Amino acid sequence: MFKKRLMKALQVIVDIIEIYIPSISFIIMFSAFILQIFYRYFLNNPLTWPYEITVFGFMWTALFGALYAKRKGGHVKFTLVYDHLSPLKQLVMRLVGNSLICISFIIGFYPAYDYIMYLEYQKSTVLFIPYHIVYFPFLIFLLGTIIRLIIDIVEDISILKDPSRHNEVVKR
Repeated sequence: MFKKRLMKALQVIVDIIEIYIPSISFIIMFSAFILQIFYRYFLNNPLTWPYEITVFGFMWTALFGALYAKRKGGHVKFTLVYDHLSPLKQLVMRLVGNSLICISFIIGFYPAYDYIMYLEYQKSTVLFIPYHIVYFPFLIFLLGTIIRLIIDIVEDISILKDPSRHNEVVKR
Protein backbone atom coordinates (compact mmCIF):
# COMPACT_ATOMS: atom_id res chain seq x y z
CA MET A 1 0.00 0.00 0.00
CA PHE A 2 2.79 2.43 0.96
CA LYS A 3 4.76 1.58 -2.18
CA LYS A 4 1.70 2.26 -4.34
CA ARG A 5 1.14 5.66 -2.71
CA LEU A 6 4.83 6.52 -3.01
CA MET A 7 4.85 5.64 -6.71
CA LYS A 8 1.71 7.71 -7.28
CA ALA A 9 3.26 10.69 -5.44
CA LEU A 10 6.46 10.36 -7.47
CA GLN A 11 4.43 10.23 -10.69
CA VAL A 12 2.61 13.43 -9.68
CA ILE A 13 5.95 15.16 -9.05
CA VAL A 14 7.31 13.93 -12.38
CA ASP A 15 4.15 15.14 -14.17
CA ILE A 16 4.48 18.56 -12.53
CA ILE A 17 8.10 18.80 -13.70
CA GLU A 18 7.60 17.36 -17.19
CA ILE A 19 4.12 18.59 -18.13
CA TYR A 20 2.81 21.44 -16.00
CA ILE A 21 5.94 23.57 -15.49
CA PRO A 22 6.82 23.60 -19.23
CA SER A 23 3.20 24.34 -20.11
CA ILE A 24 3.02 27.25 -17.68
CA SER A 25 6.43 28.59 -18.70
CA PHE A 26 5.39 28.40 -22.36
CA ILE A 27 2.17 30.32 -21.68
CA ILE A 28 4.07 32.99 -19.75
CA MET A 29 6.77 33.17 -22.44
CA PHE A 30 4.26 33.42 -25.27
CA SER A 31 2.19 36.05 -23.43
CA ALA A 32 5.29 38.18 -22.81
CA PHE A 33 6.26 37.77 -26.46
CA ILE A 34 2.85 38.92 -27.70
CA LEU A 35 2.84 41.80 -25.22
CA GLN A 36 6.27 42.89 -26.46
CA ILE A 37 5.07 42.83 -30.08
CA PHE A 38 2.00 44.86 -29.16
CA TYR A 39 3.97 47.50 -27.28
CA ARG A 40 6.74 47.69 -29.87
CA TYR A 41 4.69 47.84 -33.07
CA PHE A 42 1.32 49.22 -32.03
CA LEU A 43 2.18 51.59 -29.20
CA ASN A 44 5.70 52.36 -30.47
CA ASN A 45 6.97 51.98 -26.90
CA PRO A 46 9.06 48.80 -26.54
CA LEU A 47 9.27 47.15 -23.14
CA THR A 48 12.53 45.72 -21.83
CA TRP A 49 11.35 43.00 -19.45
CA PRO A 50 9.44 40.73 -21.91
CA TYR A 51 12.68 39.80 -23.63
CA GLU A 52 14.09 38.34 -20.42
CA ILE A 53 10.85 36.51 -19.67
CA THR A 54 10.86 35.08 -23.21
CA VAL A 55 14.45 33.84 -22.98
CA PHE A 56 13.98 32.35 -19.51
CA GLY A 57 10.63 30.82 -20.44
CA PHE A 58 12.07 29.25 -23.57
CA MET A 59 14.88 27.69 -21.56
CA TRP A 60 12.51 26.24 -18.94
CA THR A 61 10.10 24.99 -21.62
CA ALA A 62 12.85 23.35 -23.66
CA LEU A 63 14.63 21.67 -20.74
CA PHE A 64 11.55 20.37 -18.94
CA GLY A 65 9.91 19.50 -22.25
CA ALA A 66 12.97 17.44 -23.18
CA LEU A 67 12.38 15.33 -20.08
CA TYR A 68 8.84 14.62 -21.24
CA ALA A 69 10.11 13.76 -24.72
CA LYS A 70 12.56 11.31 -23.13
CA ARG A 71 9.71 9.72 -21.17
CA LYS A 72 7.62 9.26 -24.33
CA GLY A 73 10.57 8.35 -26.57
CA GLY A 74 9.81 11.40 -28.69
CA HIS A 75 13.31 12.66 -29.42
CA VAL A 76 14.53 12.72 -33.00
CA LYS A 77 16.51 9.59 -33.79
CA PHE A 78 18.66 8.75 -36.78
CA THR A 79 18.13 5.02 -37.09
CA LEU A 80 19.27 4.23 -40.61
CA VAL A 81 21.86 1.69 -39.43
CA TYR A 82 20.09 0.77 -36.18
CA ASP A 83 16.89 -0.38 -37.90
CA HIS A 84 18.82 -2.85 -40.06
CA LEU A 85 20.47 -4.60 -37.10
CA SER A 86 19.20 -7.69 -35.33
CA PRO A 87 17.33 -7.09 -32.04
CA LEU A 88 20.38 -8.30 -30.07
CA LYS A 89 22.71 -5.87 -31.87
CA GLN A 90 20.16 -3.08 -31.36
CA LEU A 91 20.14 -3.93 -27.67
CA VAL A 92 23.92 -3.74 -27.44
CA MET A 93 23.95 -0.47 -29.43
CA ARG A 94 21.30 1.01 -27.07
CA LEU A 95 23.28 -0.11 -24.03
CA VAL A 96 26.50 1.45 -25.28
CA GLY A 97 24.82 4.69 -26.38
CA ASN A 98 22.75 5.13 -23.22
CA SER A 99 25.76 4.27 -21.05
CA LEU A 100 27.96 6.86 -22.76
CA ILE A 101 25.34 9.57 -22.45
CA CYS A 102 24.61 8.64 -18.83
CA ILE A 103 28.29 8.66 -17.86
CA SER A 104 28.77 12.01 -19.61
CA PHE A 105 25.82 13.55 -17.79
CA ILE A 106 26.99 12.15 -14.45
CA ILE A 107 30.48 13.56 -15.01
CA GLY A 108 29.03 16.92 -16.02
CA PHE A 109 26.52 17.17 -13.18
CA TYR A 110 28.79 18.52 -10.44
CA PRO A 111 30.56 21.12 -12.62
CA ALA A 112 27.15 22.30 -13.86
CA TYR A 113 25.87 22.47 -10.27
CA ASP A 114 28.96 24.33 -9.14
CA TYR A 115 28.68 26.89 -11.93
CA ILE A 116 24.94 27.42 -11.46
CA MET A 117 25.44 27.99 -7.73
CA TYR A 118 28.23 30.44 -8.59
CA LEU A 119 25.66 32.41 -10.61
CA GLU A 120 23.69 33.08 -7.42
CA TYR A 121 25.41 36.43 -7.11
CA GLN A 122 24.61 37.58 -10.63
CA LYS A 123 21.18 38.90 -11.52
CA SER A 124 19.39 39.49 -14.79
CA THR A 125 19.66 43.01 -16.14
CA VAL A 126 16.03 44.10 -16.05
CA LEU A 127 14.12 41.86 -13.63
CA PHE A 128 17.03 41.24 -11.24
CA ILE A 129 16.28 37.51 -11.07
CA PRO A 130 19.29 35.59 -9.72
CA TYR A 131 20.78 33.51 -12.51
CA HIS A 132 21.00 30.39 -10.39
CA ILE A 133 17.19 30.31 -10.37
CA VAL A 134 17.07 30.85 -14.12
CA TYR A 135 19.53 28.04 -14.89
CA PHE A 136 18.47 25.57 -12.17
CA PRO A 137 16.20 23.64 -14.58
CA PHE A 138 19.36 22.46 -16.32
CA LEU A 139 20.26 20.49 -13.19
CA ILE A 140 16.78 18.99 -13.05
CA PHE A 141 17.11 18.11 -16.74
CA LEU A 142 20.46 16.39 -16.12
CA LEU A 143 19.16 14.48 -13.10
CA GLY A 144 15.92 13.44 -14.81
CA THR A 145 17.77 12.27 -17.90
CA ILE A 146 20.30 10.33 -15.82
CA ILE A 147 17.47 8.57 -13.95
CA ARG A 148 15.62 7.68 -17.16
CA LEU A 149 18.83 6.44 -18.79
CA ILE A 150 19.62 4.27 -15.77
CA ILE A 151 16.12 2.78 -15.96
CA ASP A 152 16.63 2.06 -19.68
CA ILE A 153 20.08 0.56 -19.05
CA VAL A 154 18.77 -1.72 -16.27
CA GLU A 155 15.91 -2.87 -18.50
CA ASP A 156 18.28 -3.58 -21.40
CA ILE A 157 20.66 -5.49 -19.12
CA SER A 158 17.76 -7.62 -17.87
CA ILE A 159 16.86 -8.41 -21.49
CA LEU A 160 20.49 -9.19 -22.28
CA LYS A 161 20.75 -11.60 -19.31
CA ASP A 162 17.67 -13.55 -20.40
CA PRO A 163 18.38 -15.28 -23.76
CA SER A 164 14.67 -15.93 -24.30
CA ARG A 165 14.12 -12.14 -24.48
CA HIS A 166 16.95 -11.39 -26.95
CA ASN A 167 14.53 -11.04 -29.83
CA GLU A 168 12.42 -8.48 -27.96
CA VAL A 169 12.21 -5.28 -29.93
CA VAL A 170 12.28 -2.34 -27.57
CA LYS A 171 11.33 1.04 -29.00
CA ARG A 172 12.66 3.95 -26.95
